[in-house]
Amino acid sequence: MQKKLLLIAVVVWMTSALPLKAQYARTDSTHKKWFVGSTLFLLGNLASTNPPGFFQLNVGYRITAKDVITIEPKTWKYAWPNGIHPFLNKAYGKAEEEFPGYIREYGVAVAYQRFFWKGLYAELNVMPSWQTFVNEDGHKIDNGFQVFNTYRAGYHIKLFKDRIFIQPSLAITHRAYHTRMPGGFKQLDDKWSKFVFGEPGFHVGFNF
Repeated sequence: MQKKLLLIAVVVWMTSALPLKAQYARTDSTHKKWFVGSTLFLLGNLASTNPPGFFQLNVGYRITAKDVITIEPKTWKYAWPNGIHPFLNKAYGKAEEEFPGYIREYGVAVAYQRFFWKGLYAELNVMPSWQTFVNEDGHKIDNGFQVFNTYRAGYHIKLFKDRIFIQPSLAITHRAYHTRMPGGFKQLDDKWSKFVFGEPGFHVGFNF
């Protein structure tokens, strides 16, 4: 279910990006400075199996027409190592790769976007997060800490006279640092890379 929803987002991106208006002109001094939004990944909470309990709120400020900073509080849970690509690796979702429980994360990311050409942008997203490890019986067994980076390239599309925008993107995710995981979790996590390449994204925002 989660995979289907995200594939729909990618299709929407591919069919809608070209004919629409892009980012703000260099000389435009009237564009709205602030915006709020989230991600289409929220639809993953509708999954009938293993819903992530995901929440994300983006609060952003346009320093200039080309420089944007965003604060993103978020939380989710996951039962497979973050090093497994959820779409391109068949190991994702396999019982033999599943943690003996799940990890719940709470983090606040800081993202910087730089626009280069029309709506094309690059983004650095750094998120320190606090982890709770839960076993198969639903009991907390440990705490952890992680620094999770995202290196993203995407396209900004303005809709409805710039009241709303969407940002389809592709990213490299990087677990730059994390504390030692408890037994059972660590053995599975160690099998996989700290990087995932080609992870899709689809942000939605409202300007004000």
